[in-house]
Amino acid sequence: MNLFERADFDAFVTGLAGVTLVDQWESRVAKVGDKVFAVLNDEGAKIAFKVSEESFEILTALDGVGQAPYFAKRKWVAVAPVAPLSDDELRHYLRRSYDLVAAGLTKKLRMELGIPV
Repeated sequence: MNLFERADFDAFVTGLAGVTLVDQWESRVAKVGDKVFAVLNDEGAKIAFKVSEESFEILTALDGVGQAPYFAKRKWVAVAPVAPLSDDELRHYLRRSYDLVAAGLTKKLRMELGIPV
């Protein structure tokens, strides 16, 4: 599975409860409860996602990973295919981004989307 490919990205993120996909900002955007948690940029082949403050410091120290444009205030990173992250690590970070964003949804909405509370 190559998450930098649209079909694989879509397959992975839609396996998470309550996820919708839209084409926006010249990218494939994954949302949970209408809140963005991951973006696959079609042109630059980068994946952007939300991270914890600690993960932000660790990841942005790696080659191929930087602060995501337009999401900078909320601890987002943009990862290029050349970054030294395995597929499992990338899936872990995408799942963690989903969890971080979903945690900000109301309990009622999480229940409606089938997300454990």
